[in-house]
Amino acid sequence: MVRHSKTTSELWKSLPWKKFRKNLFRLQIRVYKAIRAGNQRKARQLQKLILRSRAARFLAIRQIIQLNSGKKTAGVDGNTALTFKERFDLELLLKHCGQNWFHNRLRQIPIPKKNGITINRVPTIADRAWQCLAKYALEPAHEATFHPRSYGFRSGRSAHDAQQLLFSNLGSFANGINKKILEINVEKCFDRINHNAIMDNLIAPRELKQGIFRCLKAGSNPGFPEQEIPEDGLLSPLLANIVLNGIEDIHYCIRYADKMVYILNSDEDADKILAEVKKFLGDRGMKVSEAKTKLTTSTDGFDFLGWRFYVQKNGKFRSIPSADNFKAFRKKVKKIVNCSNYGAKVKAQKLAPVVREWRQYHKYCKLDGSKFSLWYLNHRTYKVFNQEKNQDRYSTEKLVKQAFPFPTPKTNTLWSKVTNHHLTET
Repeated sequence: MVRHSKTTSELWKSLPWKKFRKNLFRLQIRVYKAIRAGNQRKARQLQKLILRSRAARFLAIRQIIQLNSGKKTAGVDGNTALTFKERFDLELLLKHCGQNWFHNRLRQIPIPKKNGITINRVPTIADRAWQCLAKYALEPAHEATFHPRSYGFRSGRSAHDAQQLLFSNLGSFANGINKKILEINVEKCFDRINHNAIMDNLIAPRELKQGIFRCLKAGSNPGFPEQEIPEDGLLSPLLANIVLNGIEDIHYCIRYADKMVYILNSDEDADKILAEVKKFLGDRGMKVSEAKTKLTTSTDGFDFLGWRFYVQKNGKFRSIPSADNFKAFRKKVKKIVNCSNYGAKVKAQKLAPVVREWRQYHKYCKLDGSKFSLWYLNHRTYKVFNQEKNQDRYSTEKLVKQAFPFPTPKTNTLWSKVTNHHLTET
Protein backbone atom coordinates (compact mmCIF):
# COMPACT_ATOMS: atom_id res chain seq x y z
CA MET A 1 0.00 0.00 0.00
CA VAL A 2 1.64 3.24 -1.15
CA ARG A 3 1.39 6.24 1.12
CA HIS A 4 2.62 9.78 0.51
CA SER A 5 5.14 11.19 3.00
CA LYS A 6 2.77 13.88 4.29
CA THR A 7 -0.01 11.37 4.80
CA THR A 8 2.22 8.86 6.55
CA SER A 9 3.65 11.50 8.88
CA GLU A 10 0.14 12.51 9.92
CA LEU A 11 -0.84 8.87 10.35
CA TRP A 12 2.19 8.16 12.53
CA LYS A 13 1.59 11.17 14.77
CA SER A 14 -2.11 10.36 15.11
CA LEU A 15 -1.59 6.76 16.23
CA PRO A 16 -3.25 6.06 19.63
CA TRP A 17 -0.05 5.46 21.62
CA LYS A 18 -1.77 5.50 25.01
CA LYS A 19 -4.26 2.89 23.84
CA PHE A 20 -1.42 0.79 22.42
CA ARG A 21 0.37 0.83 25.79
CA LYS A 22 -2.79 -0.19 27.60
CA ASN A 23 -3.47 -3.08 25.23
CA LEU A 24 0.09 -4.37 25.44
CA PHE A 25 0.16 -4.01 29.21
CA ARG A 26 -3.03 -6.05 29.61
CA LEU A 27 -1.53 -8.90 27.59
CA GLN A 28 1.70 -8.77 29.56
CA ILE A 29 -0.16 -8.90 32.87
CA ARG A 30 -2.03 -11.99 31.67
CA VAL A 31 1.28 -13.66 30.77
CA TYR A 32 2.68 -12.77 34.19
CA LYS A 33 -0.33 -14.18 36.03
CA ALA A 34 -0.35 -17.36 33.94
CA ILE A 35 3.27 -18.11 34.87
CA ARG A 36 2.60 -17.37 38.54
CA ALA A 37 -0.27 -19.86 38.37
CA GLY A 38 2.00 -22.47 36.77
CA ASN A 39 0.15 -22.51 33.43
CA GLN A 40 2.95 -22.26 30.86
CA ARG A 41 0.75 -23.43 28.01
CA LYS A 42 -1.60 -20.48 28.46
CA ALA A 43 1.40 -18.14 28.83
CA ARG A 44 2.85 -19.29 25.51
CA GLN A 45 -0.49 -18.71 23.79
CA LEU A 46 -0.60 -15.19 25.21
CA GLN A 47 2.98 -14.59 24.05
CA LYS A 48 1.86 -15.46 20.53
CA LEU A 49 -0.88 -12.84 20.87
CA ILE A 50 1.76 -10.25 21.79
CA LEU A 51 3.84 -11.15 18.73
CA ARG A 52 0.73 -10.72 16.56
CA SER A 53 -0.39 -7.55 18.33
CA ARG A 54 -0.50 -4.40 16.22
CA ALA A 55 0.01 -2.31 19.35
CA ALA A 56 3.18 -4.20 20.28
CA ARG A 57 4.61 -3.85 16.77
CA PHE A 58 4.14 -0.08 16.63
CA LEU A 59 5.44 0.39 20.16
CA ALA A 60 8.54 -1.66 19.34
CA ILE A 61 9.26 0.46 16.25
CA ARG A 62 8.71 3.67 18.20
CA GLN A 63 10.99 2.46 20.97
CA ILE A 64 13.99 1.78 18.75
CA ILE A 65 13.40 4.72 16.38
CA GLN A 66 12.56 7.53 18.79
CA LEU A 67 13.19 6.58 22.43
CA ASN A 68 16.33 4.44 22.78
CA SER A 69 19.63 6.20 23.41
CA GLY A 70 21.44 4.22 20.67
CA LYS A 71 18.84 4.89 18.01
CA LYS A 72 21.34 6.65 15.71
CA THR A 73 23.76 3.70 15.54
CA ALA A 74 23.71 1.99 12.15
CA GLY A 75 23.80 -1.74 11.47
CA VAL A 76 25.26 -3.50 8.44
CA ASP A 77 22.65 -1.84 6.20
CA GLY A 78 23.92 1.63 7.13
CA ASN A 79 20.50 2.97 8.13
CA THR A 80 20.38 5.25 11.16
CA ALA A 81 16.75 6.36 10.80
CA LEU A 82 13.55 5.49 9.00
CA THR A 83 11.12 7.71 7.14
CA PHE A 84 7.47 7.60 8.15
CA LYS A 85 6.66 5.36 5.18
CA GLU A 86 9.51 2.99 6.08
CA ARG A 87 8.15 2.73 9.63
CA PHE A 88 4.80 1.52 8.35
CA ASP A 89 6.56 -0.86 5.95
CA LEU A 90 8.57 -2.26 8.88
CA GLU A 91 5.33 -2.80 10.80
CA LEU A 92 4.00 -4.85 7.90
CA LEU A 93 7.25 -6.83 7.77
CA LEU A 94 6.97 -7.63 11.49
CA LYS A 95 3.35 -8.63 10.98
CA HIS A 96 4.08 -11.15 8.21
CA CYS A 97 7.55 -12.36 9.31
CA GLY A 98 7.60 -11.70 13.06
CA GLN A 99 6.96 -15.34 13.95
CA ASN A 100 9.56 -16.64 11.50
CA TRP A 101 12.29 -14.03 11.79
CA PHE A 102 15.73 -14.40 10.20
CA HIS A 103 18.35 -12.21 11.81
CA ASN A 104 20.86 -10.21 9.70
CA ARG A 105 24.58 -10.07 10.33
CA LEU A 106 25.85 -7.67 12.99
CA ARG A 107 28.03 -4.65 12.41
CA GLN A 108 31.23 -4.87 14.47
CA ILE A 109 32.43 -1.64 16.11
CA PRO A 110 35.67 -1.70 18.16
CA ILE A 111 35.34 0.27 21.43
CA PRO A 112 38.54 1.05 23.40
CA LYS A 113 38.27 0.43 27.15
CA LYS A 114 40.69 0.51 30.06
CA ASN A 115 41.19 -3.28 29.94
CA GLY A 116 41.52 -3.52 26.14
CA ILE A 117 39.31 -3.23 23.08
CA THR A 118 35.72 -4.48 23.14
CA ILE A 119 33.89 -5.36 19.94
CA ASN A 120 30.32 -4.06 19.93
CA ARG A 121 28.03 -5.94 17.57
CA VAL A 122 25.15 -3.73 16.41
CA PRO A 123 21.97 -5.16 14.80
CA THR A 124 20.03 -3.42 12.04
CA ILE A 125 16.97 -1.31 12.82
CA ALA A 126 14.62 -4.09 11.69
CA ASP A 127 16.38 -6.64 13.89
CA ARG A 128 16.29 -4.27 16.85
CA ALA A 129 12.55 -3.78 16.34
CA TRP A 130 12.02 -7.56 16.32
CA GLN A 131 14.16 -7.95 19.46
CA CYS A 132 12.07 -5.30 21.20
CA LEU A 133 8.90 -7.13 20.15
CA ALA A 134 10.34 -10.40 21.47
CA LYS A 135 11.26 -8.70 24.73
CA TYR A 136 7.65 -7.57 25.19
CA ALA A 137 6.62 -11.23 25.06
CA LEU A 138 9.47 -12.68 27.13
CA GLU A 139 9.86 -10.15 29.93
CA PRO A 140 6.57 -10.68 31.85
CA ALA A 141 6.96 -14.47 31.71
CA HIS A 142 10.41 -14.40 33.26
CA GLU A 143 9.71 -11.55 35.67
CA ALA A 144 7.30 -13.97 37.34
CA THR A 145 10.19 -16.38 38.00
CA PHE A 146 13.11 -14.02 38.72
CA HIS A 147 14.59 -13.96 42.21
CA PRO A 148 13.47 -11.01 44.40
CA ARG A 149 17.07 -10.07 45.23
CA SER A 150 18.06 -9.52 41.59
CA TYR A 151 18.04 -5.85 40.56
CA GLY A 152 19.96 -5.37 37.31
CA PHE A 153 18.11 -4.55 34.07
CA ARG A 154 14.63 -5.19 35.48
CA SER A 155 11.47 -3.09 35.27
CA GLY A 156 10.83 -1.00 38.35
CA ARG A 157 14.13 -1.88 40.02
CA SER A 158 17.27 0.15 40.42
CA ALA A 159 20.65 0.19 42.08
CA HIS A 160 19.09 2.17 44.93
CA ASP A 161 16.98 -0.87 45.82
CA ALA A 162 20.16 -2.91 46.20
CA GLN A 163 21.60 -0.10 48.32
CA GLN A 164 18.53 -0.24 50.57
CA LEU A 165 18.83 -4.01 50.99
CA LEU A 166 22.50 -3.74 51.92
CA PHE A 167 21.59 -1.22 54.59
CA SER A 168 18.97 -3.64 55.95
CA ASN A 169 21.59 -6.41 56.23
CA LEU A 170 24.60 -4.43 57.44
CA GLY A 171 23.03 -1.86 59.74
CA SER A 172 23.62 -1.81 63.49
CA PHE A 173 20.23 -3.46 64.13
CA ALA A 174 21.35 -6.41 61.92
CA ASN A 175 24.71 -6.81 63.70
CA GLY A 176 26.48 -5.87 60.46
CA ILE A 177 29.80 -5.24 62.22
CA ASN A 178 30.37 -9.01 62.57
CA LYS A 179 29.56 -9.98 58.96
CA LYS A 180 31.75 -10.80 55.98
CA ILE A 181 31.24 -9.89 52.33
CA LEU A 182 32.11 -12.14 49.38
CA GLU A 183 32.31 -10.05 46.20
CA ILE A 184 31.96 -11.96 42.92
CA ASN A 185 32.00 -10.80 39.31
CA VAL A 186 31.31 -12.98 36.28
CA GLU A 187 34.21 -12.85 33.83
CA LYS A 188 33.11 -11.70 30.35
CA CYS A 189 29.51 -12.53 31.10
CA PHE A 190 28.02 -11.76 27.68
CA ASP A 191 30.93 -13.35 25.83
CA ARG A 192 30.72 -16.73 27.58
CA ILE A 193 27.03 -17.50 28.06
CA ASN A 194 26.26 -20.91 26.62
CA HIS A 195 23.48 -20.84 24.03
CA ASN A 196 22.06 -24.16 25.23
CA ALA A 197 21.67 -22.72 28.73
CA ILE A 198 19.61 -19.87 27.28
CA MET A 199 17.38 -22.10 25.18
CA ASP A 200 16.81 -24.58 28.03
CA ASN A 201 15.61 -21.87 30.41
CA LEU A 202 13.55 -19.87 27.92
CA ILE A 203 9.78 -19.64 28.41
CA ALA A 204 8.52 -18.98 24.89
CA PRO A 205 6.56 -20.58 22.02
CA ARG A 206 8.49 -22.56 19.44
CA GLU A 207 8.45 -19.78 16.80
CA LEU A 208 9.92 -17.23 19.20
CA LYS A 209 12.57 -19.69 20.37
CA GLN A 210 13.66 -20.24 16.76
CA GLY A 211 13.98 -16.50 16.19
CA ILE A 212 16.06 -16.05 19.34
CA PHE A 213 18.29 -18.98 18.39
CA ARG A 214 18.97 -17.35 14.99
CA CYS A 215 19.64 -14.06 16.76
CA LEU A 216 22.20 -15.73 19.03
CA LYS A 217 23.99 -17.42 16.11
CA ALA A 218 24.12 -14.15 14.16
CA GLY A 219 26.01 -12.51 17.00
CA SER A 220 28.29 -15.35 18.04
CA ASN A 221 32.07 -15.12 18.06
CA PRO A 222 33.74 -17.42 15.47
CA GLY A 223 36.10 -18.61 18.20
CA PHE A 224 33.17 -19.55 20.45
CA PRO A 225 30.30 -20.57 18.15
CA GLU A 226 28.23 -22.05 20.98
CA GLN A 227 28.63 -19.01 23.25
CA GLU A 228 28.30 -15.23 23.40
CA ILE A 229 25.33 -12.95 23.01
CA PRO A 230 25.69 -9.45 21.47
CA GLU A 231 26.11 -7.06 24.39
CA ASP A 232 24.34 -4.21 22.59
CA GLY A 233 21.21 -6.20 21.73
CA LEU A 234 17.92 -5.30 23.36
CA LEU A 235 17.46 -8.91 24.47
CA SER A 236 20.97 -9.36 25.90
CA PRO A 237 20.35 -8.10 29.48
CA LEU A 238 17.15 -10.13 29.73
CA LEU A 239 18.84 -13.30 28.43
CA ALA A 240 21.71 -12.82 30.89
CA ASN A 241 19.25 -12.51 33.76
CA ILE A 242 17.47 -15.67 32.59
CA VAL A 243 20.70 -17.68 32.67
CA LEU A 244 21.96 -16.26 36.00
CA ASN A 245 18.61 -16.58 37.74
CA GLY A 246 18.93 -18.96 40.69
CA ILE A 247 22.49 -18.09 41.68
CA GLU A 248 20.97 -16.11 44.56
CA ASP A 249 19.67 -19.34 46.12
CA ILE A 250 23.18 -20.65 46.85
CA HIS A 251 23.47 -18.26 49.79
CA TYR A 252 22.02 -14.89 50.79
CA CYS A 253 23.02 -12.75 47.85
CA ILE A 254 22.31 -9.37 46.28
CA ARG A 255 22.84 -9.45 42.52
CA TYR A 256 22.95 -6.67 39.96
CA ALA A 257 23.42 -8.14 36.46
CA ASP A 258 26.76 -10.01 36.54
CA LYS A 259 27.91 -8.49 39.86
CA MET A 260 26.90 -9.97 43.19
CA VAL A 261 27.75 -9.78 46.87
CA TYR A 262 27.17 -12.63 49.32
CA ILE A 263 26.61 -11.63 52.96
CA LEU A 264 28.11 -14.17 55.38
CA ASN A 265 28.10 -14.53 59.14
CA SER A 266 31.46 -14.86 60.86
CA ASP A 267 31.16 -18.66 61.18
CA GLU A 268 30.15 -19.43 57.56
CA ASP A 269 32.56 -20.93 55.02
CA ALA A 270 33.24 -18.62 52.06
CA ASP A 271 35.22 -21.26 50.13
CA LYS A 272 32.23 -23.61 50.07
CA ILE A 273 29.96 -20.87 48.73
CA LEU A 274 32.52 -19.86 46.10
CA ALA A 275 32.86 -23.47 44.94
CA GLU A 276 29.07 -23.74 44.48
CA VAL A 277 29.02 -20.48 42.53
CA LYS A 278 31.78 -21.74 40.23
CA LYS A 279 29.86 -24.95 39.61
CA PHE A 280 26.66 -22.99 38.86
CA LEU A 281 28.48 -20.75 36.36
CA GLY A 282 30.48 -23.63 34.87
CA ASP A 283 27.28 -25.44 33.90
CA ARG A 284 26.33 -22.32 31.90
CA GLY A 285 29.69 -21.79 30.20
CA MET A 286 30.84 -18.95 32.45
CA LYS A 287 33.39 -18.57 35.19
CA VAL A 288 34.23 -16.32 38.11
CA SER A 289 36.61 -13.41 37.63
CA GLU A 290 39.43 -14.27 40.00
CA ALA A 291 40.82 -10.73 39.94
CA LYS A 292 37.52 -9.25 41.15
CA THR A 293 36.64 -11.92 43.71
CA LYS A 294 37.31 -10.69 47.24
CA LEU A 295 36.42 -11.69 50.78
CA THR A 296 36.33 -8.70 53.11
CA THR A 297 34.92 -7.83 56.49
CA SER A 298 32.15 -5.27 56.72
CA THR A 299 34.42 -2.91 58.66
CA ASP A 300 37.04 -2.96 55.88
CA GLY A 301 34.36 -2.09 53.34
CA PHE A 302 33.73 -3.01 49.72
CA ASP A 303 32.84 -1.34 46.42
CA PHE A 304 29.56 -2.15 44.69
CA LEU A 305 27.62 -0.29 41.97
CA GLY A 306 29.72 2.85 42.25
CA TRP A 307 29.45 3.08 46.05
CA ARG A 308 31.77 2.33 48.94
CA PHE A 309 29.96 0.44 51.71
CA TYR A 310 31.46 -0.03 55.16
CA VAL A 311 30.52 -0.38 58.82
CA GLN A 312 32.15 1.94 61.31
CA LYS A 313 33.67 0.72 64.57
CA ASN A 314 30.60 1.96 66.42
CA GLY A 315 28.42 -0.32 64.25
CA LYS A 316 26.87 2.36 62.04
CA PHE A 317 26.50 1.57 58.33
CA ARG A 318 27.85 4.09 55.83
CA SER A 319 27.64 4.49 52.06
CA ILE A 320 29.73 6.97 50.08
CA PRO A 321 30.70 7.28 46.38
CA SER A 322 33.55 4.95 45.49
CA ALA A 323 36.97 6.33 44.59
CA ASP A 324 36.71 5.16 40.96
CA ASN A 325 33.24 6.65 40.58
CA PHE A 326 34.31 10.01 41.98
CA LYS A 327 37.43 10.01 39.80
CA ALA A 328 35.36 9.33 36.67
CA PHE A 329 32.97 12.13 37.62
CA ARG A 330 35.80 14.65 38.06
CA LYS A 331 37.25 13.53 34.72
CA LYS A 332 33.95 14.30 32.97
CA VAL A 333 33.79 17.73 34.59
CA LYS A 334 37.38 18.59 33.63
CA LYS A 335 36.78 17.50 30.06
CA ILE A 336 33.87 19.94 29.74
CA VAL A 337 35.56 22.84 31.54
CA ASN A 338 38.86 22.56 29.67
CA CYS A 339 37.29 22.12 26.22
CA SER A 340 38.04 25.05 23.90
CA ASN A 341 35.56 24.17 21.16
CA TYR A 342 32.65 26.13 22.64
CA GLY A 343 32.00 29.07 24.90
CA ALA A 344 31.10 29.54 28.53
CA LYS A 345 27.33 29.35 28.03
CA VAL A 346 27.52 26.01 26.23
CA LYS A 347 29.97 24.69 28.82
CA ALA A 348 27.57 25.54 31.61
CA GLN A 349 24.71 23.84 29.78
CA LYS A 350 26.78 20.68 29.29
CA LEU A 351 28.06 20.70 32.87
CA ALA A 352 24.64 20.96 34.54
CA PRO A 353 23.25 17.49 33.60
CA VAL A 354 26.56 15.78 34.50
CA VAL A 355 26.53 17.27 38.00
CA ARG A 356 22.82 16.70 38.43
CA GLU A 357 23.07 13.06 37.37
CA TRP A 358 25.95 12.36 39.76
CA ARG A 359 24.21 13.97 42.70
CA GLN A 360 20.93 12.22 41.94
CA TYR A 361 22.61 8.81 41.84
CA HIS A 362 24.38 9.40 45.18
CA LYS A 363 21.50 11.18 46.92
CA TYR A 364 21.20 8.47 49.61
CA CYS A 365 24.92 8.53 50.44
CA LYS A 366 26.69 10.38 53.20
CA LEU A 367 28.05 13.39 51.29
CA ASP A 368 28.74 15.88 54.07
CA GLY A 369 32.51 15.46 53.83
CA SER A 370 34.62 18.10 52.10
CA LYS A 371 35.81 15.57 49.51
CA PHE A 372 32.34 15.22 48.02
CA SER A 373 31.29 18.85 48.37
CA LEU A 374 30.27 20.32 45.02
CA TRP A 375 30.50 23.91 46.16
CA TYR A 376 33.75 24.34 44.27
CA LEU A 377 31.92 23.48 41.03
CA ASN A 378 29.26 26.06 41.77
CA HIS A 379 31.89 28.68 42.57
CA ARG A 380 33.99 27.79 39.54
CA THR A 381 30.97 28.02 37.27
CA TYR A 382 30.04 31.44 38.64
CA LYS A 383 33.60 32.74 38.46
CA VAL A 384 34.76 31.37 35.10
CA PHE A 385 31.55 31.03 33.13
CA ASN A 386 30.06 34.23 34.60
CA GLN A 387 26.83 32.35 35.10
CA GLU A 388 25.46 31.32 38.46
CA LYS A 389 24.20 27.76 38.68
CA ASN A 390 20.95 27.30 40.55
CA GLN A 391 21.88 24.11 42.32
CA ASP A 392 19.88 22.87 45.28
CA ARG A 393 21.83 21.46 48.16
CA TYR A 394 22.07 17.70 48.07
CA SER A 395 20.45 15.56 50.73
CA THR A 396 22.66 14.36 53.59
CA GLU A 397 19.95 12.43 55.42
CA LYS A 398 20.69 8.91 56.47
CA LEU A 399 19.68 6.17 54.10
CA VAL A 400 17.11 4.78 56.52
CA LYS A 401 15.04 7.97 56.29
CA GLN A 402 14.75 7.93 52.50
CA ALA A 403 11.63 6.81 50.66
CA PHE A 404 12.49 4.60 47.72
CA PRO A 405 10.44 4.93 44.54
CA PHE A 406 9.51 1.27 44.10
CA PRO A 407 7.88 -1.28 46.41
CA THR A 408 9.92 -3.99 48.00
CA PRO A 409 9.53 -7.52 46.56
CA LYS A 410 7.05 -8.81 49.16
CA THR A 411 4.19 -9.83 46.91
CA ASN A 412 3.92 -11.92 43.77
CA THR A 413 2.46 -8.97 41.85
CA LEU A 414 5.56 -6.77 41.99
CA TRP A 415 6.07 -6.65 38.24
CA SER A 416 2.49 -5.59 37.59
CA LYS A 417 2.61 -2.91 40.28
CA VAL A 418 5.80 -1.23 39.11
CA THR A 419 4.81 -1.23 35.45
CA ASN A 420 1.23 0.03 35.74
CA HIS A 421 2.37 3.58 34.93
CA HIS A 422 1.53 2.69 31.31
CA LEU A 423 -2.13 2.93 32.26
CA THR A 424 -1.83 6.47 33.57
CA GLU A 425 0.46 8.06 30.99
CA THR A 426 -0.95 10.87 28.93
